[in-house]
Amino acid sequence: MEELYTLEKEVGRGSYGVVFEGHIAKTGERVAVKRLPCKNAECVELYLQELWAMRATAKNHANIIALHSCLLQTGVRSLKPLKGGKLPLHLVESVLKGSVVGTSSQGQERGSQSNSQQRVNSVSRLQDRTNTLPSTPQRPPNRARKRSSRTEDEQPLNCSALWLVMEYCDGGDLNHYLLSRPPDAQRNHDVVQQLSSAVAFLHHLGIMHRDLKPDNVLVSIQPNGPVFKVADFGLSKMSEGRMDGNLTRKHFSSTCGSDFYMAPEVWGGLTYTAQADIFSLGVMFWAVLERITFLEEGTTQEQLGAYVCKGRWLMPLGEALWENADLQLCIPMKSKRATPLPPPPGLATCGLLSDMLASDPDSRPPADQLESRVRAALKEDSH
Repeated sequence: MEELYTLEKEVGRGSYGVVFEGHIAKTGERVAVKRLPCKNAECVELYLQELWAMRATAKNHANIIALHSCLLQTGVRSLKPLKGGKLPLHLVESVLKGSVVGTSSQGQERGSQSNSQQRVNSVSRLQDRTNTLPSTPQRPPNRARKRSSRTEDEQPLNCSALWLVMEYCDGGDLNHYLLSRPPDAQRNHDVVQQLSSAVAFLHHLGIMHRDLKPDNVLVSIQPNGPVFKVADFGLSKMSEGRMDGNLTRKHFSSTCGSDFYMAPEVWGGLTYTAQADIFSLGVMFWAVLERITFLEEGTTQEQLGAYVCKGRWLMPLGEALWENADLQLCIPMKSKRATPLPPPPGLATCGLLSDMLASDPDSRPPADQLESRVRAALKEDSH
């Protein structure tokens, strides 16, 4: 194995996987290690989407989380590095067949029922180990084995989990970073400029994120200031062609994302394009610039996000605009800002936010124009 990683502690947990803080054994470099157990075909499909998108971005943009390597867990304590440009074929087959495919010849001889039970038991044991911070899986000592006519890359493998090794961000997510500090206009402007640049880069590559929100923006503390990075590509989709400008756009139909950041067309169950990402960015930018927060139902953690008040209830902007496309948004929203109050955005920035939050996707600025419009609006308002 080219690199060995030691796991230090769990730093995050979501619906599909667990993230650990770790180190590269040879260099001591701190990394984030994300373990994604291959429990079912749905999970596997999300993992492959995330892996494919992160490989496409690689380390090419400062505001997108960098992927160092991917490893397949092929046994309780063994990992196999996944070579660049390749996907595990049996995991692709799992997605196509709709069930996790076992490739072991011994397992096939035992029959599909026992094979399924073995996979369930194996995954259960591995998950229990993850929950208690497992020791770092390592390749077992070399043993003599019979030669096969197949090359090593062609050997069938049982993959119980994917491990993604990524750069470590020590500032937490955008919610935690901004809300734990007094408001700072320059810092807020940095957020807006850096994220608009990141999304322009993604759309240029034909990648639609589909779940842009403060939780999925990580912060790296650098000597020259914080660097904000788009992360978590589990719901992303890639298009064969570019999606920006006037070129052909890929249409999607599956409803996904987080309620307070979803575009009206997604709320309505319509087909949508990469312009839905621009709406999500608009919600985030508005919330960041004015420090607008809400408490999500069942939680006590403040979240950055703009919304519409409907009686005692908070309604996501996308849902409100789907119900009433002519709804006039009150930008700036001075009455709902969290203390301490930052200065409200200027007229040019408010106009840009209104365009990003348009109910008609074609009225929103495409990503390749957004970055320059952000710079121009902030510059105009600074005077």
